[in-house]
Amino acid sequence: QSQEISAMTKNYDAIVIGAGQNGLTCACYLARAGLSVLVLEQYTAIGGMTISEELTLPGFQSDVHASGYQLANISPVPAELDLAGEGVELIEPERVYAHAFPDGRAIVVERDLERTIAALAPWSTHDAAACRRLFDLFESERENLVQSMFSAPPSFAATAQALASTPGGMARERFALQSVRSWANETFETEAVRSLFGAFGLFVGSAPDDAGGAEIAWLFGALLQQTGNNLVRGGMHQVSRALARVLGKYGGEIRTSAAVDRILVDNNRATGVRIATGEEIGARQVVVSCADPGQLVNRFLGADIVGKEIADAMATYEWGDASMAMYVALDRPVEFAGGNELRQAAHVHLSPPSIGAMAEAMNQCRAGELPNAPLIVAWNESTIDSSRAPEGKALMKFVVLGTPWKISGDATGKIGSCDWDSAKEPYAAHLLASIERDYLPGLRRQILKCVVHSPLDMNRKLSSAVKGTISHGAMLPYQKGSMRPVPGLDQYRTPVPNVYLGDSGCHPGAGVSMAPGHNAAKAILSDLKLG
Repeated sequence: QSQEISAMTKNYDAIVIGAGQNGLTCACYLARAGLSVLVLEQYTAIGGMTISEELTLPGFQSDVHASGYQLANISPVPAELDLAGEGVELIEPERVYAHAFPDGRAIVVERDLERTIAALAPWSTHDAAACRRLFDLFESERENLVQSMFSAPPSFAATAQALASTPGGMARERFALQSVRSWANETFETEAVRSLFGAFGLFVGSAPDDAGGAEIAWLFGALLQQTGNNLVRGGMHQVSRALARVLGKYGGEIRTSAAVDRILVDNNRATGVRIATGEEIGARQVVVSCADPGQLVNRFLGADIVGKEIADAMATYEWGDASMAMYVALDRPVEFAGGNELRQAAHVHLSPPSIGAMAEAMNQCRAGELPNAPLIVAWNESTIDSSRAPEGKALMKFVVLGTPWKISGDATGKIGSCDWDSAKEPYAAHLLASIERDYLPGLRRQILKCVVHSPLDMNRKLSSAVKGTISHGAMLPYQKGSMRPVPGLDQYRTPVPNVYLGDSGCHPGAGVSMAPGHNAAKAILSDLKLG
């Protein structure tokens, strides 16, 4: 009882809500600056979107959400916090990603640029040359890209002025606003290569005809070729575990199963938080929300604190399209119809060679229908990292990009239920049959166990997977930069001067980059005159 009373009355310099990659990153920088820091996590384990668990069978370690160590390759955080020294070991497959088509053909992108261009040339020498230019463009833009991601976004006025005064600025803005279909049609001549890049837009919920998808598609497609599509040995949770060890070295603390109900505010200043048990914990200097922005506005602070304008803006915030995942333990590795190279790629897009087919599936999703042939991303988890499965066995993850949060129809004509709890297994069976028929012959005979997470399951597991999404808000032109998440919360600050936010709902957005947490810490330390 004395320990409980002590915990109730303890105060910290900083309280961070959420022990995902961004919350832990922010906490590490604050603790390194000398602040006493407590991180509170609602889930039973740390990691947020970077958790890894034995979801199927003992010894099969699945990445529940994020799988690839991608944007982190250009992040300064791993080096500044020495994550390698804390146990983060990267596996860098030579074949970084691929796109497999139903006719057995495939495009494989490799770290070796010349091999990649040679693989593209049989499809189209024009498109091979275009891809070389796009990969080279990333390298030339890399320094500027890192600078923009790992600093606060400029104001709308400053952005507009820079665009108007910089040679080529308006052409750059046009590209930033283009849809995938518009850009792909003017850049490539084959549907296969258009699909190769177009698939990346769906990673952050940008359908082929959504404004702003082109830049995302180029960025991810080029980034992975130039810097790698790495997996973390042992699972993505090794990233959060390493961050936790860094935090511990600086004296920081973490509590799991500690859901924050409210940020306590007195005279427009946060004084601490109240967790679900009723316990109140004091914060002498700052409180940082690294949960999604909806929880910050509606749950932790409330409309009476943030004000009507921000509350109204959050009410119309777009979360994006939901996803579904199938975690599959196998009795042996599976052979792709498109060849052994596909099994050696970190991930493989599975879809027809058509931007139109992707658009049709997304239209079905947004109409509330279960798409008949959605884009599926197959992660070769145990092929790349043998520690993920028992010897001789295999583990894969199939991520279905673009499924409705609420089911109102069924484009497959096979499911017959509008309730996810009863629809997920038959829908997964439909998808697995399609995967087996078109891409992975014999797949279902090799399955030891398949666990399906519907969008509803994802939200149940992690409250920040709002409506089954994973990016804390759709990456749309009006939800990027100084517009992210909404005006008034765009510089990692809130109307309460000592309450901050540092989740993927902030600039630069989704992906395992640790950038929002890093940037929030910079803003906090600047305000405290500690950095």
